[in-house]
Amino acid sequence: MDPVIVVGAGPVGLTLALALARQEVPSVVLDETPGTDPARAARTVVLREDTAALVERLAGAPLGRAGLRWAGWWAMRRKQVTAEVAFGESEPAPLHIAQHVLTGALRAAVAREPLIELATDSRLDALEQEAAGVSARTRGPDGTWWRGSHLVGCDGPRSTVRKLQDIRFPGRTAVERYAVAALRTGLPRPEEAFLHRTPPWRTSGPFAGEITARPLPDDVWRLDWLLPPGKDLITPELLIARIRETLTGWTGESAPAYELLDTGVHTVHHRVARRWRNGRVFLAGDAAHLLGAFGTQGLDEGLRDADNLAWKLALTWHHGPHEALLDSYQSERRAVVAARLRAADQLLPVLRGGGLRSYVPGAARGHDMALIEGHLGRGALGAPGTYAGSPLAPGPFDAEAPLDTPVGAPVEDVVVTAEDGSFVPLRDRLGRGVLLAVLVAPGTGVWERRHWVSAGIMPRLAAAVTALPHPAELLVAESYPGAAPHTVLLVRPDGHLVTALSGVRPADLYSAAEAALGGTAATGAHAEAGAH
Repeated sequence: MDPVIVVGAGPVGLTLALALARQEVPSVVLDETPGTDPARAARTVVLREDTAALVERLAGAPLGRAGLRWAGWWAMRRKQVTAEVAFGESEPAPLHIAQHVLTGALRAAVAREPLIELATDSRLDALEQEAAGVSARTRGPDGTWWRGSHLVGCDGPRSTVRKLQDIRFPGRTAVERYAVAALRTGLPRPEEAFLHRTPPWRTSGPFAGEITARPLPDDVWRLDWLLPPGKDLITPELLIARIRETLTGWTGESAPAYELLDTGVHTVHHRVARRWRNGRVFLAGDAAHLLGAFGTQGLDEGLRDADNLAWKLALTWHHGPHEALLDSYQSERRAVVAARLRAADQLLPVLRGGGLRSYVPGAARGHDMALIEGHLGRGALGAPGTYAGSPLAPGPFDAEAPLDTPVGAPVEDVVVTAEDGSFVPLRDRLGRGVLLAVLVAPGTGVWERRHWVSAGIMPRLAAAVTALPHPAELLVAESYPGAAPHTVLLVRPDGHLVTALSGVRPADLYSAAEAALGGTAATGAHAEAGAH
């Protein structure tokens, strides 16, 4: 069968190709560049816990040394600290990393993967699809036609794939603008990111009163100054004056030392494509959506697109067409991103527009809390999406068990005992194209698996898992937040909860698995799929 064609070799395209390879699906990545990502110290990304774990799992190496996991995050208004967060077990630290470093790590992983062909200097200029597959023509030194089973456009805001498919991309232009500088300097509370609103010193030039400082390794900081609406030109002289003014205000030194590494202007747009699927062609990442106001991270959503789509394409690639499963990609991911954009658009006039609401007692504190959600990946602005209304969600069961994780939300990364008896994070078992059945059984962690694998409800549960319409792995956890003993969680390959049941319920477990796969058409070839 033909490989999947991935257009675009940015973080989303490379992540998708690696996710497909982990499920034994070959791909061709069409890269219009010579195969390098220019080093830009001022172009960085913040990855939340789930997306950082996804990238590290696929790259096969931790990214902590390449980026920085913050020790904390805090916010100030004028001279007063309004919020402080210390990262730890209860609040996992995000990863801040330069985008070219992230892309480089993913490219290195792609180079080691025999199932991925990376075609550099290959710019897409034509696309045809029919019932049996997709053909893509590239121009460049080795311009040719490529044949694929499906094609995914991960080719950025000006997506050629989106344009060739005549898909509209409505939304708002220049929602926010920031002047950006990357510099090496010493700041108070190193390794802690912070947000400073309405600093007490006199502002100069076309700058608004909000600054974000995000640390990187080796005393490098990315500073973002919010710019007021308009198209004021930010000259180098203006930016250098603002850097000195800001560093002086933060350090109290009249001439703080710093090394300027890079500068730029970052413009935030809010757009979402009308369709994310057209037959065998899909959109993901910036080709499908643009967002990023209030500290939110568009790349996070792009990586979640790749994670959501990869297992559905893999199942279809191995077992044949399944329209309901492929349609669910757009239903799930577009709904999450659209909700994120609605939340940001509702906040924009409140946080940026001023007016009488700005003078209501307590309004400033409420505004700060709203910004915290975006910067920390919480709430409607930043938390990972929940697919509660998904077409893949099963109907309610009488035996449903209460759980702190809602149906459709990402599961917690608890320690589980795998089938080989090893203790591993639950997240390590994701992305292999199989369902996960997790039994909550307190006390099992102190015994070797061979002592309890044939005791109690385990044989019945093992038989029920073996009988599911798709390969599944049986895992055991000592505990899970909000779960009673003998609760069984069914988890999708991308880590979202399908259902939680009280005890062994073979019929309910089967029905839930069947729904999560899009219905009966996704079943079959069970023994063949075990090779995943």
